[in-house]
Amino acid sequence: MLKSLFTTLLILPFFVSAEKVTISYYKCVSDRGTIFSQHPCGNNGTVHTLTHSNPEAKIPPENHFKTLNNLEKQQIVRNLKREIRAKRQKSAILSRDRDRESREQQARLNRVMDDRKKQQTIQDVKKQLKSINKQYLKDIKDIDKQIVRLEKQLARYQ
Repeated sequence: MLKSLFTTLLILPFFVSAEKVTISYYKCVSDRGTIFSQHPCGNNGTVHTLTHSNPEAKIPPENHFKTLNNLEKQQIVRNLKREIRAKRQKSAILSRDRDRESREQQARLNRVMDDRKKQQTIQDVKKQLKSINKQYLKDIKDIDKQIVRLEKQLARYQ
């Protein structure tokens, strides 16, 4: 019995195709000494397990790729949502800036001044408001295009 156990233990490393090999054996201590066996050898026998893993064995494909792909997909979706939120925030900031600049230009008209100076100021304010609105519309158009592009990307992942 002892010979067959040690023979099994000796050939264990040569299981190249097996990923993991597990062998159970019994250890019995008696008056005559310690006995190792594949079968129970008495009332005081204890079961031990020996496991050997072959590092060269090919690991069967599992769903790790699917898990990694799902994690990457979740990260991409989260990043796209953040980017869309940032673009919308930038759009709101541009709108507030335009409104503030328009109020400043309108405030110029309320100052007390003579008619000639007031006429020049009105023309200048109209010109400034046109410039402010033109720049605002250009910036908003760019941001809207970026948001649409990001939402299309997001739709691909959802």
